[in-house]
Amino acid sequence: MRLDAVADGPPATRPDQAAIDRRWMAVAAGLARRGLGATAPNPPVGAVLVAPGPDGGRVVGRGWTGRGGRPHAERIALARAGAAARGATLYVTLEPCSHQGVTPPCADALIESGVARVVAAAMDPDPRVSGRGVARLREAGLAVTLGVGRAEAARLNAGHVARVTLGRPHVALKLAVSQDGKVAAAGRRPAAISGEASRARVHLMRAEADAILVGVGTVLADDPALTCRLPGMAARSPVRVVLDSRLRTPLAARLVATARETATWILGTEDAPVDRELALREAGVEVMRVASVGGRCALPEALRLLALRGVTRLMVEGGPGVAAALLDADLIDEATIVTGPGALGPDAVDALEGRELAELTASRRFAPACRAAVGDDLWVRYDRA
Repeated sequence: MRLDAVADGPPATRPDQAAIDRRWMAVAAGLARRGLGATAPNPPVGAVLVAPGPDGGRVVGRGWTGRGGRPHAERIALARAGAAARGATLYVTLEPCSHQGVTPPCADALIESGVARVVAAAMDPDPRVSGRGVARLREAGLAVTLGVGRAEAARLNAGHVARVTLGRPHVALKLAVSQDGKVAAAGRRPAAISGEASRARVHLMRAEADAILVGVGTVLADDPALTCRLPGMAARSPVRVVLDSRLRTPLAARLVATARETATWILGTEDAPVDRELALREAGVEVMRVASVGGRCALPEALRLLALRGVTRLMVEGGPGVAAALLDADLIDEATIVTGPGALGPDAVDALEGRELAELTASRRFAPACRAAVGDDLWVRYDRA
């Protein structure tokens, strides 16, 4: 008699393998999210090793990319599994590497461990890998399944993909706007637009970014800290980047005063005053120079420079001039618009300098991806179409 049958009922239904794969890949994606903002220049990867067993198997090892990109998620999972990795299935959010870097290839480690099957959510666009990892696994006799959890992996890997294929970071704009599409009161005076719940969520966005960018106008008007102020997460604050063509950032600004605690980079133009650069450097700020376009920092060059410095995920928090310039240059990959419940009036500052907000929210270049109520505020994320 079959063990999965009972006398008074039908045989037990075996779980669908595709459903099992989706379930475990969701676990791997959750692990990968722990590395957002902490693994640059490497992508945040999650990995789960599952041994055969009832109800889809049991976890024998798990891991996510270490801070700064090492160790890789697969190696952490293998180390935790030990001998239990033999015959198991690895669920991983990105194709295992196949090239010799700081550590030997993860594909080789998987083969040596006796893993029987690998389920990868996405191929790695890095030309050093790009299909080679999968090919090496298959040549060694491992079964490989691709594309499970592809949509979530695309979001997790967006920074890595942009840096490898476009030579710049993934650019995520965040704007807090009033009901009438304004970001500050008349005269650029700061105004409370969103609620406490939204502000906490913004701090989480900062923790998941490699760097956060503003223009010098925001520094002069608001004197922001641009750190992650969620309890216990100060160390997850991103690099603060200021576009400041003439190096006008005051030495008393909070970004400068805390530059030795949280990295602050200021990008000026090639003809910016040398004495200002020296003063900022003396305060602990790193100053870099890019070409000037119309008296402002050349945005494509600035983004390429950030990518060369290892930035993969760039959050942009202002102000209206920077947001409009990025939109004009078609350099925005996603935009989160946080709309508060109040209005600021016709004399207040527009969200996009010289532009209607609809040029972003109603543009064919972007499509609404998700919307949610956060307290009294409405959050809508627009992704590049």
